[in-house]
Amino acid sequence: MKSIPLTDDLYDYLLRVSLVDNPTLQELRNVTREMPAGGMQIAPEQGQFMQFLARLVHAEQYLEVGCFTGYSSLAMALVLPDWGKVVTCDVSQEWTDIARRHWQQAGVAHKIDLRLGPAAETLQAMLADGHGGTFDIAFIDADKDNYVKYYELCLDLVRTDGLLLIDNSLWAGKVADPSVMDMDTQGIRAVNQRAYEDLRVNSCLLPISDGLHLCHKL
Repeated sequence: MKSIPLTDDLYDYLLRVSLVDNPTLQELRNVTREMPAGGMQIAPEQGQFMQFLARLVHAEQYLEVGCFTGYSSLAMALVLPDWGKVVTCDVSQEWTDIARRHWQQAGVAHKIDLRLGPAAETLQAMLADGHGGTFDIAFIDADKDNYVKYYELCLDLVRTDGLLLIDNSLWAGKVADPSVMDMDTQGIRAVNQRAYEDLRVNSCLLPISDGLHLCHKL
């Protein structure tokens, strides 16, 4: 009556019968895995699930908060139409230089608009420029203590019937441990509760990878 544990053998089977990989995505996973912060990259099955959602809603405009080395932005750019646009926010030149190389290699760099700087300022500027309600999907995967702020800004930028995806929503189980009270964990708890109670969305928290909270804007 609940999600079964994923053993290594079962996880390998899951990927073997479901993951349709892309050579550049695979290379980027390998490059990122060797980095000290490599664990921040989303899992390949999560990237494919996000692509699946993009196809379902016929997405043309995708927004993300937290680019890292560009895996999620690359995955989504690959399934957007040629005129589609990815807007991705980050503060690290070092990490996003890796992303740029792989976007170019995959032939999707023309679809991706990287905005370096504090994400909240970038999102607020986009709203001020009239981009509210224009994105089909937004994905939040950045500093966890600001998740509620990003949630509110992204919800304003997503269109009616669009999707807002929140990463790391189960946070390796720490969200369920009342003794864990660091700012990151509290930030994730807060946004999970906000999405659950928010009458502007339908929400569904899935145990995929480190937890993915899906919100459908009404």
